[in-house]
Amino acid sequence: MARCSAVINSSTGFSHVLIIGSGPAGLVCAETLRQEGFTDRIVMCTMDRHPPYDRPKLSKSLDSTAEQLRLRSMDFLQDHDIELLTEKEAVAIDVKTRSVTFEDGLRMEYRKLFIATGSKPKPMNYKGKDVRNVFHLRTPEDANSIARLANNKNAVIVGTSFVGMEVAAALTDKAHSVSVIGIESVPFKKALGEKVGKAIMKLFEANRVKFYMLNEVSEMIGHHGQLKEVVLKSGKVLRADVCVIGAGSVPATGFLKQSGLHMDSKGFITVNKMMQTNVDGVFAGGDVVMFPFPPRNNKKVNIPHWQMAHVHGRVAALSMMGRATEIKTVPYFWSAMFGKTIRYAGYGDGFDDVIIQGDLDELRFVGFYTRSEEVVAVASMNYDPIVSRVAEVLGSGKTIKKRDVETGDISWLIDKGSQ
Repeated sequence: MARCSAVINSSTGFSHVLIIGSGPAGLVCAETLRQEGFTDRIVMCTMDRHPPYDRPKLSKSLDSTAEQLRLRSMDFLQDHDIELLTEKEAVAIDVKTRSVTFEDGLRMEYRKLFIATGSKPKPMNYKGKDVRNVFHLRTPEDANSIARLANNKNAVIVGTSFVGMEVAAALTDKAHSVSVIGIESVPFKKALGEKVGKAIMKLFEANRVKFYMLNEVSEMIGHHGQLKEVVLKSGKVLRADVCVIGAGSVPATGFLKQSGLHMDSKGFITVNKMMQTNVDGVFAGGDVVMFPFPPRNNKKVNIPHWQMAHVHGRVAALSMMGRATEIKTVPYFWSAMFGKTIRYAGYGDGFDDVIIQGDLDELRFVGFYTRSEEVVAVASMNYDPIVSRVAEVLGSGKTIKKRDVETGDISWLIDKGSQ
């Protein structure tokens, strides 16, 4: 890793590279620049109070502290001259003067800018927004509060996202009751399909989780300002001492509205294969971008996975240094519930069929997600190493045909030696 050779007064309002966001995309961008010999100033700004930490673990392990989840120590960042400014919210970008203004009045100029602000909770409409003990899980403090308030009490989870379901699973051995409200007929229907969603729902029901599907929240009712009941649109009233909302997210790009950066109708920043925006010197990556995805003929997609953000950070850093490289990776994520792990690889958006091998009832299965005659993604439980194996095959540029996995004999995918 290189160090910064420029003599810098830390109060100077100029950085050769300015990074907004300290998640995996921002952090990997900074580290890659140093690994590749970049010797100018790097400043990374975050709205968080903490140095970079592993946010996806919050929902799996609610008692974790920021220190336990830490990705890099302050010593590491200092040793490699990656300056970190915490509790800094960007409010505007002026691409003409190449400067970013923050809420506290700080103004930083840059030569190269990397925007990796991630996503924020999707706004929801319900009465009783001022009631306390209703959380969006964003920080270690949120996670710790949820765990504490749910202890022997009634917990309600709104939304059957991976975050919502992981929180529900994590609370079953703490809370008196856990209820989940979802707008679809089964959890994960859009991501994993009806059959897999139903099998996972049964696992939750076996662990005392009650589901209220095809439903939404109409009101949060408090007593002395503290949550007591959640009222559903169906009229059902649930007792609740703590509520966690995991009902989807939107890109955190509101501050870019007047910037001249190209964004789509949902607020995602559009980038090219080098993670460059339409504005010279401005790059973006992670959950906030729509980027060209080679396996889908470079159609622009949004893939908000932890692993994808790492790749974006690396590609952006290399682009900044004039070493253009392209995204060569297979999207991959995992989720853990009740000691069981779901693994997923590929990009299954718009799948039209799911071929299941194994036993859904036993939760030992693999699901192949197909579009017309091609396998585009795979998910499994208790069926290692098949997801990694499929990722390897897809990553090598080969296609897996639907007929190859329909036969029932998938030993060629599990046996390492073949193909």
